[in-house]
Amino acid sequence: MSERASDPKSKEARPPVVVVTGASAGVGRATVQRFAEDGASIALIARGEAGLEGARRDVEERGGRAIVCAADVSDPWAVDAAAARAEAELGPIDIWINCAMVTVFGEFSSLTMDEFRRVTEVTYLGYVHGTHAALQRMLARDRGTIVQVGSALAYRGIPLQSAYCGAKHAIRGFTDSVRTELMHRGSRVWLTEVHMPALNTPQFDWCKNKMEHKSQPVPPIYQPEVAADAVHFAAHARRRELWVGASTAVVITGNKLLPGVGDRYLARTGFDSQQYDGPPPASARYNLWQPVDDVSDKGAHGQFDARATSHSVELFAAKHKRWLAAAGLGAAALAIAAGLIRRG
Repeated sequence: MSERASDPKSKEARPPVVVVTGASAGVGRATVQRFAEDGASIALIARGEAGLEGARRDVEERGGRAIVCAADVSDPWAVDAAAARAEAELGPIDIWINCAMVTVFGEFSSLTMDEFRRVTEVTYLGYVHGTHAALQRMLARDRGTIVQVGSALAYRGIPLQSAYCGAKHAIRGFTDSVRTELMHRGSRVWLTEVHMPALNTPQFDWCKNKMEHKSQPVPPIYQPEVAADAVHFAAHARRRELWVGASTAVVITGNKLLPGVGDRYLARTGFDSQQYDGPPPASARYNLWQPVDDVSDKGAHGQFDARATSHSVELFAAKHKRWLAAAGLGAAALAIAAGLIRRG
């Protein structure tokens, strides 16, 4: 983030200029709302007209400023044009957040190669295009932050989501590579990843579903505002990586220690845990090729509000680790003192 934007004592201080891809719904929409609370100027990139207009209203109602940049992130020229427009109308970009995604639920053998390619082009290459557009502008100024919205599935692939898991794994490898290049050149541009748990977003209503039943996030489920708070924190805290939710920590750590156990567990439980209720409606629209929030604004939340939590202990600990460390040291000192007193 630029020094001018982040220094509240500067006479030239201004709200940050933020770009969010996938801004029309889900995590992207909740992230837009969170940054708007800071009075940020936000460029909204997505495909759905109704969703983008809803996001614009969210920003303006919270005191921020927004411009709508309708674009498909699989098109690098469209993404670069959106970045150019953001800088022309809002100012130098301080924070770029890659969040756009599409997915297909189903066994790999049931997917067409066009479907797999499309998921890869949006969910992986969309991040590549966004990162490139941001760096083209940030490197010359030697400042700025890029946030990659990742997933526990960037570490642990699960059944029925081969295209999505492959894309998330690719993002992590790509980000590690670019990060080391920035470090080599001594750049102050910061690149960070935020790995998410299962979230209550509209994607489960509009993803292409080739399973026998309706799709659902694997519990525990978190509200999109938890994800947005994590993205906002990561954009300012300069952490290399952030894990959100107990399930994310368990999945990533477990996969590092006992990947074979994870294979067997997911082979046994991973199919049922991602499905519920009856078969998906035959008339359902899905957003793989075209937006489904073009006429109706879907917002940030999916249909699992009753099952979702609004709190993450892990995120709280990450945000307050210095305070928690000091409290731990204080508790240890008190325990030692008490022991010495008893001995005396």
